[in-house]
Amino acid sequence: MGQFIINGSWVTLDKLDEIIKSKAEVILSNESKEAIKVCRNFLDDKVKSADQLIYGVNTGFGSLCNTAISYDDLGKLQRNLVLSHACGTGEEVPQHIVKRMLILKVLGLSHGNSGAQLETIERLLLMYNNDIFPVIYQQGSLGASGDLAPLAHLSLPLIGVGEVYLNGEKINSSEFLEKYNLEPIALRSKEGLALLNGTQFMSAYGSYAVSSAIKLWNQFNLIGALSLEAYDGRLNPFQSNVNDIRQQKGQIEVAKIMRDLFKESEMISREKEHVQDPYSFRCIPQVHGASKDAIDYCAQIMEREINAVTDNPTVFVEEDDVVSAGNFHGQPLAITMDFLAIALAEMGSVSERRVFKLISGTRGLPAFLVAEPGLNSGFMIPQYTMASIVSQNKQLCMPASVDTIDSSNGQEDHVSMGANAATKLYRIVENCFTLQGAELLNAAQGMDFRKEKSSPKIEKLRTEFRRFVPFVTVDEYLHPLMKKSKEFVKEILI
Repeated sequence: MGQFIINGSWVTLDKLDEIIKSKAEVILSNESKEAIKVCRNFLDDKVKSADQLIYGVNTGFGSLCNTAISYDDLGKLQRNLVLSHACGTGEEVPQHIVKRMLILKVLGLSHGNSGAQLETIERLLLMYNNDIFPVIYQQGSLGASGDLAPLAHLSLPLIGVGEVYLNGEKINSSEFLEKYNLEPIALRSKEGLALLNGTQFMSAYGSYAVSSAIKLWNQFNLIGALSLEAYDGRLNPFQSNVNDIRQQKGQIEVAKIMRDLFKESEMISREKEHVQDPYSFRCIPQVHGASKDAIDYCAQIMEREINAVTDNPTVFVEEDDVVSAGNFHGQPLAITMDFLAIALAEMGSVSERRVFKLISGTRGLPAFLVAEPGLNSGFMIPQYTMASIVSQNKQLCMPASVDTIDSSNGQEDHVSMGANAATKLYRIVENCFTLQGAELLNAAQGMDFRKEKSSPKIEKLRTEFRRFVPFVTVDEYLHPLMKKSKEFVKEILI
């Protein structure tokens, strides 16, 4: 397992995935601990000697920002904040996303600009390291002022309220504290805001989506190559000369990958009767390449965010300053996730188009990829399913980031709706794995009707897939095969 030490250094998205997948224990460096303590002590001194209002420290919240709170009530103010804001609803957030939320919240608080107690941050780490997952709900965040409702649910177990999953069982947070011989944390001034004002709900979903998008992109290229072979497609659309003069980085990259995939293929090198292929095949570099350019951009934005301080107000000890600003606003993430949703949906859309051609009964393939069409419907209906999913993806691509609703009596008068962008994007990711599995199911079936072999890399894909999903000779119950195909592309194919 090993350890990962949070020390203020940059964490890449790849490193984040590696930490989570390896189940490494995450701890704070001594330097980070010291920065956290210094910031907390500074804030305590600031509150004691304050002769002015500091938002969220000795005032109310939102439109109550001008309401002074007495020194003796500052801890209660923060507890009340967490309790009152924990009003999420809808489906529960998947536990692997909650795990990301926990580590991202710790990363954000570890910089020493938030004023959280060391005890609070280490309690979050205890939950992360022991797979103790707060019960969080998908609906409730406007994606500005931070992900208030979901982060409130993330924080409830710290004060002994709410529910958690422990060893797969949902229990009251008080039981978790008792089991670990822990007392509820007494929140101090500003701590509730430090916990709730942040973008960790959005960035947890977003970082997972970027990681999944890279996997999907690589696999759509590979599976698209198998589809092209099954359809008896041509190699010349992937030549370097024609793609290089377009000057688009993603397109050039995809074309190179495709040329590499087709090396030593008998099928691609045989003489072709047709002059050109449909767009869904010959424009793979243009379509997949555009998505890759979008994914690369989204990865940059998301990586910046997971390394950022996104709560409010922000504490600058050396400058003797506490600044109330808007780093919690999710607009960078909202726009980015809307963009990524489109990029993924388009790869899923062109995937369905390739399947539509594969089942068309042309280029020497039987109609619906079955030996006796008519008596057998073959792969007629998987394409229907794909078309339905592609249509749903299009509906989910309606951008959340262009919407806003006035809240908190007008104090919070523009919001990002990035949380809705996040949950929509998650559904598109899942849909794309389903579409990818369905294309592979059709492509392998089509290629099995060919006498010639493809390249070693493509044949390896077909061989590995056939260990999980058999060739379909006559009509059979297809749902299990569709399910296995999705499992293969999501969990097994690397």
